[in-house]
Amino acid sequence: MQLQLNNIAKYFGDKPVLNGISLHVDAGRAFGLLGRNGAGKTTTIRILMNVFPPTSGNVTLDGNPIDYAKTKFGYLPEERGLYPKKTIVEQLTYFAMLKGMDKAAAVASVDKWLAGLDMFAYRDKRLDTLSKGNQQKIQLITALTHDPDVVILDEPFSGLDPVNAMLLKDVVRETIDKGKIVLFSSHQMNYIEEFCDDIAILADGKIALQGDLNQIKRSYPRNKLVVRTQQTEQLFQSESCTRIADDTVLVAADDVTETMRRLTQTYALDEIRVFEPSLNDIFVQYTDTEATK
Repeated sequence: MQLQLNNIAKYFGDKPVLNGISLHVDAGRAFGLLGRNGAGKTTTIRILMNVFPPTSGNVTLDGNPIDYAKTKFGYLPEERGLYPKKTIVEQLTYFAMLKGMDKAAAVASVDKWLAGLDMFAYRDKRLDTLSKGNQQKIQLITALTHDPDVVILDEPFSGLDPVNAMLLKDVVRETIDKGKIVLFSSHQMNYIEEFCDDIAILADGKIALQGDLNQIKRSYPRNKLVVRTQQTEQLFQSESCTRIADDTVLVAADDVTETMRRLTQTYALDEIRVFEPSLNDIFVQYTDTEATK
């Protein structure tokens, strides 16, 4: 199953917000939608979910116009929207029924998810008695209770402690492994790198870069080495280096193989490897407006 956005443009009045956005998200492969604030991520997600139509272009599923009456969406918004004075089971059941489940099936699914996320003890408590991390888990359950075909996660790990982040990671991985279409939008690049096979970076309403994340990384020049050693001062005397930690430097290498051989023979090294840019490095390159002028 493949979800496609085809040449999407969106204007609000005379103001262009999206200009020719085309991308595809494959089932079983998480997709990272990235961009600075105001780049067009939220507008893209809202068009994808049929909150409002594009000015031009369309959304398709496996090449056919998407049937929103039959395609189930699960959405975890960045700005949480639950009822603080209602009990957990009341509102989770209510939202599941809004998405087409009968009450018995909704309650059974809610209880399963509450148990799976160590939240069953809070089943009959009001939302406003929960910690921020536990409220986040309830919001996630809202997005998943009805077994959606497409799951959109907007800053899913925001505000979570390490224990709750690990629980959420397990749920996300399980969702991907079930063959769902999963789209992330986040500024936390470490989570995008951990989960996403494919990315698109938006800048000024256009796609600045998209593709397989590993292939994008491999496309960068292999002309630097990460070297970890206690002999960094000696390296600075003989090599073109940039320090990145007390015991770690980046060494420029016109010939990577020869430089690795020479350094290995000359110094006592704890680690040496070819430098690969992080997703954060790539993101800054394509969204830093001053650097790209």
